[in-house]
Amino acid sequence: MAALLSLQAVSKRYGAVQANAGIDLAVDPGSIHAILGENGAGKSTLMKLIYGVETPDAGTILWKGQPVNLASPAEARALGIGMVFQHFSLFETLSVVQNIALIVPGKQADLARRIRDLGAEFGLEVDPAAMVHALSVGERQRVEIIRCLLLNPELLILDEPTSVLPPQSVAKLFDTLRALQARGMAILFISHKLEEIKELCDTATILRAGQVTGRVDPRGHSAKDLATLMIGRAMPPPLPATAQEPGEARLELAGLSYRNDDPFGVSLRDVSLRVRSGEIVGIAGISGNGQQELAALISGEITAQGDGIRMMGHGVGGLGVAARRRLGFAFVPEERLGRGAVPEMSLADNALLTAHRAGLVARGFIRRAPERAFTGAIIARYDVRTPGPAAEAAALSGGNLQKFIMGREMMLDPKLLLVSQPTWGVDIGAATEIRQRLIAMRNAGAAILVISEELEELFQICDRLHVLHKGHLSPSLPVAETNAEAVGAYMIGSAA
Repeated sequence: MAALLSLQAVSKRYGAVQANAGIDLAVDPGSIHAILGENGAGKSTLMKLIYGVETPDAGTILWKGQPVNLASPAEARALGIGMVFQHFSLFETLSVVQNIALIVPGKQADLARRIRDLGAEFGLEVDPAAMVHALSVGERQRVEIIRCLLLNPELLILDEPTSVLPPQSVAKLFDTLRALQARGMAILFISHKLEEIKELCDTATILRAGQVTGRVDPRGHSAKDLATLMIGRAMPPPLPATAQEPGEARLELAGLSYRNDDPFGVSLRDVSLRVRSGEIVGIAGISGNGQQELAALISGEITAQGDGIRMMGHGVGGLGVAARRRLGFAFVPEERLGRGAVPEMSLADNALLTAHRAGLVARGFIRRAPERAFTGAIIARYDVRTPGPAAEAAALSGGNLQKFIMGREMMLDPKLLLVSQPTWGVDIGAATEIRQRLIAMRNAGAAILVISEELEELFQICDRLHVLHKGHLSPSLPVAETNAEAVGAYMIGSAA
């Protein structure tokens, strides 16, 4: 059977960076084909070449055996190629249905009905009338997936499609993808969840440093074998997350409520939790159940009157972000570009944004040498794949930017760290490193609150869990005394 899509010796360079070098790839009709590689291995660039966002410097792309020159995503969609990007391509000032109508033909009323139907079928519920700026990262990814499916593509490229789904919906999505496969659709599947790739995919192409280093049937390999093939070295042994006796309270929420005036937002009701030194507390939940609002209240982006929020023993409800950071608080938001980092600024200047108190500013003047040294230390310690401190944040892959932002906050040695989606889109090697550093911080006495949609991650690193559902927080669930099914029941509101 002729390949649906073929790449022959395709290369792409950005300045001094060789993103792809002589890539050969063949995707067969009806195949679910995984692309594996570390952050910075060239996966995103390769997908952009296939989708017409970028054009190759050399090599040939063939569609159904015929050479094609994909000069734009519109040309790729016209052929039958759809893609969901890791960084989304939605207009924030338009509604969900208006965004979809820009690409998918039809009246908005009909599109709204189809959006609801697809959402119910795939477990990707989203309000067609909701404004995109009011959606969480997870809800925005749902919009991207639905938009692609409405175009009935022959090749669907999915980048981390399950990172925003509850456990109960992943199996349903996989059933849908298998049904699409049975009808002849090819799927390019990018995921850092190796067990998912083993379960779903029939072929895996492995990239390392911009080159193809192997092609295997993942069903015949263990997750550990796949990880070793992907990163080119053995995985480090996990750092034991042995429970220890926690110390004083570093974060206390007591009956915290928040009324969200945004009609598409989520209000919080009587939220209470405590995070003490020497422990990691996790917040699980389906995206869009109040995680954004809770993080904004804790970080100081939204202020709350009263004594419902205390940090390091101080009432901070009315304090802003800077005042909370002076108490020893640090924060990693879920949205990397725009909130975690300024895309057009260099990594060095992005480091300055939250680390200026670490000796990078004196008498109101930036100390460039310490700024570069601090940034260089982040790059080295957290294995950020980048030419150096002068590189723009927007030039990094999603996973490398996440490593940089995590490193920037962790190097401040905070007393209290709030991390939202710490390893979203990060490869298994980097994710393991980030989780081990969080455990090491906890063992050194830090108090850490982790908001994550990765249940496996929360069970690996947390001492206790809460679940956020429709703005209400569940009781504390000791990790050693619960399981994924019980947490999942809280996530969908069916727990007793």
